[in-house]
Amino acid sequence: MKCVICRQGETSPGLVTVPLQRGETTVIFKEVPADVCENCGEYYLSQVVTEKLLARAEAAVKNGAEVEILRYAA
Repeated sequence: MKCVICRQGETSPGLVTVPLQRGETTVIFKEVPADVCENCGEYYLSQVVTEKLLARAEAAVKNGAEVEILRYAA
């Protein structure tokens, strides 16, 4: 797929680090599967991956986490 940000590069499968912040909580997910632009590094997550990350981040917020670093697990 052509990158919609730089409009120059093509995306290919890779792994990225995704930081999410809500209020006082920051959750960092490592090794998340994504399509990554070869030119600018912008990444695109699938709907399934996004839903999983948001659910795990919401759980961290409810548990009162301030900073949480997690490795993505399929």
